[in-house]
Amino acid sequence: MNQTTPNTQKKLTDQEMVYQLDGRPKFSIAFPLGMQHVLAMFAGNLAPMLIIATVAKASASDTVTMIQAGMLVSGLATFLQLYPIKIGRFQMGSRLPIVMGTSFAFVPTASAAAAAGGIPAVLGGALIGSIVEGLIGIFYPYLKRFFTPLVIGCTLIAIGINLLSVARDYFAGGAGAKDYGSWQNLTIAFVTFLFVVVLQRFFKGVVKTAALLFGLVFGYIVALFFGKVDFSAVGSASWFTVPMPLHFIPTFDTKVIVSFIAIYITVAMETIGNTSGITIAAFDRPATAIETAGSVIADAIGCFVAAIFGSMPQTAFGQNAGIVSMTKVINRWCISLGAAVLVICGFLPKLGAIFASIPSAVLGGALISVFAMITINGVKMLAQAGFNERNIMVMGITFAMGLGLAGNAQAIAGLPDWLKVIFSDSIAATTFVGIITNLIFPAAKTAPKTKKAAAPATVVPH
Repeated sequence: MNQTTPNTQKKLTDQEMVYQLDGRPKFSIAFPLGMQHVLAMFAGNLAPMLIIATVAKASASDTVTMIQAGMLVSGLATFLQLYPIKIGRFQMGSRLPIVMGTSFAFVPTASAAAAAGGIPAVLGGALIGSIVEGLIGIFYPYLKRFFTPLVIGCTLIAIGINLLSVARDYFAGGAGAKDYGSWQNLTIAFVTFLFVVVLQRFFKGVVKTAALLFGLVFGYIVALFFGKVDFSAVGSASWFTVPMPLHFIPTFDTKVIVSFIAIYITVAMETIGNTSGITIAAFDRPATAIETAGSVIADAIGCFVAAIFGSMPQTAFGQNAGIVSMTKVINRWCISLGAAVLVICGFLPKLGAIFASIPSAVLGGALISVFAMITINGVKMLAQAGFNERNIMVMGITFAMGLGLAGNAQAIAGLPDWLKVIFSDSIAATTFVGIITNLIFPAAKTAPKTKKAAAPATVVPH
């Protein structure tokens, strides 16, 4: 018995350690927990890059380059969140179990930029916008009053509405496709969609959490039977390469930059919400100012590096925050093993080529409900803010200008150029009008404090 006691104690120690921020549980326990996070975010991490590459009519090799860079930067940005770097009084990273990935919030704005100026235009807007997000992180204690749940809720709804049109096109086979809306594309999309719904409704654990990934695999198999998968890029892709910076040389357009800045403001708020969501679920407390600012700064650094390497901007993934809330597993070593898997995948072009071959109809079927959830999360944030007379006035003006007027080139043709830059994109207009209107109609000082405290805890899934 004395010989078995140490082993028993070691097992108990490993099991208990996963519920602590620090410590190193043994690999056999830690690795599956880290992989759970990778499975939950893998599909969502790749989809925005595939969408933008298609809109930009990127070559197969360029698409693989984007995917490689996206996986690599996601892993590195997650490491920075887990193990922050301190320079003076600034901390880059939150020291919390936050998993980073490519953000869906940028898809509508990036799609418009990609259609007009290709991937370089997208990266130029992302590069400048990331600097603005970094400033938000640095000066967060002084800026947080501008970014209320009311403003962010309105912006999330605008993002969701724009994304649904993107999802519709993918569901039908991809915008501009010769077989757009064909019965084959619709069959593939509907079958994939229903498969994801069944997994989410009747299964639990990792299967339910990674329903999108399993849905993509299932839809891919269905598309094979319809002859919709092109393997040419897979055969020509290398087994191993090192992602290099500036594969795409960014170009800078004022309209694109302004639109990206508006989305970065929203993404910063998502990261703030997910950071507080994790601390409340895991530690029963709101996130500290250092943790919040560090989280946003790490997000901005990830976005900057992603743009340099040719990938889409990063953000804290809400579904991973949901996993932490559900399992209470917060050990940084466990999650760092998942981040290591993402980094390794970034050096495998063959894997990236396989994902790049996923047909548009499969993506549309798997992701259309995800895009709708962004709109619903905006509604939830508005509900947390409350529907009093003042908030309804702010929402009414914001939606009237942001969704009613903005985004129509003919309707805003007579506006001054500086206003036209803002109102050419409905998401940018919604964000800026929301911030200004929220300041013009200040909230009553007697507003219940409980609602203000609850808002940052919102976990925004992607």
